[in-house]
Amino acid sequence: MEIAARGCALEIPSIPKRLANGLRDTITVTSRNLINLIRVPRLFVFTMIQPVIFVVLFRYVFGGAIAVSSVSPFPYVDYLLPGIFIQTVVFGAITTAISMATDLQSGLLERFRALPMSRTAFLAGRTFSDLMRNVLVVALIAGVGFAVGFRIHTNALLFIFAMLLVLLFSYVLSWLFTIVGLALRDPESAQAASFPVMAPLVFASSAFVPVDSMPTWLQGFAKYQPVSVTASAVRSLSIGGPTSSFLFQSLLWCAGILLVAVPIAVWLYRRLI
Repeated sequence: MEIAARGCALEIPSIPKRLANGLRDTITVTSRNLINLIRVPRLFVFTMIQPVIFVVLFRYVFGGAIAVSSVSPFPYVDYLLPGIFIQTVVFGAITTAISMATDLQSGLLERFRALPMSRTAFLAGRTFSDLMRNVLVVALIAGVGFAVGFRIHTNALLFIFAMLLVLLFSYVLSWLFTIVGLALRDPESAQAASFPVMAPLVFASSAFVPVDSMPTWLQGFAKYQPVSVTASAVRSLSIGGPTSSFLFQSLLWCAGILLVAVPIAVWLYRRLI
């Protein structure tokens, strides 16, 4: 009995080995998701076109009618682009919910369950692949923004920090909308449920217009919600202005959402397996 027990104990992988196996499985699932995105070029193309359309529309259609002189001495395009970065990753989070629900509906989870792989790699691979997609999207927006007149008024290092903050926010949102996909398990329902959550956060925020221009009853919500403080932090890092308060609030929101969303997503996932 003692020998058998020792033999069983020896078969249990050590913690470093389990971490290494989990990391390997996460990389594999991430690669699978990225390859799947490339193999569906329509999805990839429309994911990249949408932010370009928003930049052009707000820059040349609405930009002439929106004044931000009370909060920024720079042209509206300099105020706009940080908001476009945040708006794009928020709307892009719909893809996370839809992709998660599609994987569940296709029976992929059952196939993964039969493999000797880390159980958390499925969730981690989904969120990391969405982060990689957002790297390309953010780079595209920056390029288009510079082409239509956006300029940095701080320095290159602070602008890089701003882009890293955008990517961090996108990663946090991926976990939040992973919950939507896991809970609904249907792509159409996940898409329909995501928009009512995102629309108020994006349009009742400082992403496109100053909060002071909104009705008084709306300003309290618009000023402190995560999209507003993150857009304001990215804007301050890019064109100047009060930075530390917005940056602290944004990081606090990111940490808080992760602390809530990750355990809920893991709990929902474990119920399915």
